[in-house]
Amino acid sequence: MSGFRPELLPIHVGSLPHEDAQRACAAIRAYFPELPGWPQLPKRSFRENMYVQFSEGFPGLVLEGERIYVDRTGDLSADLERLYVAYLEEDLESYGLGVSYAAGLEEWSRSEFHDCRAVKGQVTGPVSWGLTVVDQDRRPVLYDEVLADAVGKHLRLKAMWQERELRRLCPTTIILLDEPYMASFGSAYVALAREQVVALMKEVLGGLQGLTGVHCCGNTDWSVILSAPVDVLSFDTYDYAESLSLYAREVKDFLARGGTIAWGIVPRDSDKLAVETPQSLVRKLLEAMNLLVEKGIALDTLLAASLISPCCGLGSLSVEDSERVLELTAGVSTEMRRRYLP
Repeated sequence: MSGFRPELLPIHVGSLPHEDAQRACAAIRAYFPELPGWPQLPKRSFRENMYVQFSEGFPGLVLEGERIYVDRTGDLSADLERLYVAYLEEDLESYGLGVSYAAGLEEWSRSEFHDCRAVKGQVTGPVSWGLTVVDQDRRPVLYDEVLADAVGKHLRLKAMWQERELRRLCPTTIILLDEPYMASFGSAYVALAREQVVALMKEVLGGLQGLTGVHCCGNTDWSVILSAPVDVLSFDTYDYAESLSLYAREVKDFLARGGTIAWGIVPRDSDKLAVETPQSLVRKLLEAMNLLVEKGIALDTLLAASLISPCCGLGSLSVEDSERVLELTAGVSTEMRRRYLP
């Protein structure tokens, strides 16, 4: 992982409910100064919805009010050719995120980062993007062979552009794929082969130079994600710790090759936030880690390869609850570092 040391630091998942980009960025920098990540702001604009945010420039893409789809009825050959030429030439200029799609990233670009260890970004993963964005007949574009190939290449260019911009702020970057749809992998709702999922992730991440990872906020076949070329696994530990422990062998192999786990131990439920404390969440986190310790992974190995995070993005919460999540995440990190770092 390029010399990066996680050291139980706190890291943000992605979205916040703020409409003011400056306030959102200030909150993240206040609680996560060493690993700040730019915030997606879906309540600010429909264009910051995680599926719309990375859609601009996709062949045949149509935005109508708050509907997004691909119009497959016309001839897309010119658009597809433009995409493939940009892909082959790594021409990123048409695949950036403007302020109307990512105000948080725009605010980030005007900031200075002197003391951080890495800057984090995110891209909607190809499985989730390709199953959510549909054609004019409401068929997911990932079930169209031509468009499925275009999804991977399009998101790869978006990820490469973002990484290039973040590297101007800090030489070490972390780009995570946000893959909520992986929680449905293997069900009747997601008719995709394991090989296709891994190939799509490889495609998107293959152009990146920095650290990469995947975030999934539900239960899934973790062996699929852990077999992809990722440095960071980010998951909802609060509700799904036991599911990861079922893949202890794959986790052990992942850690052996330098992988990091971002433990999403802080919930985003208002009632739970009202009663949880850093100390109670530390106890829950250690219980989660012990599920893997019981299967032969040393606690010291886990601690050395761990980040602390919210369980998922926070865009659906109130501003007050979201900042409570950030505060708790930082608090858990502080307590874990106090106990376990020399």
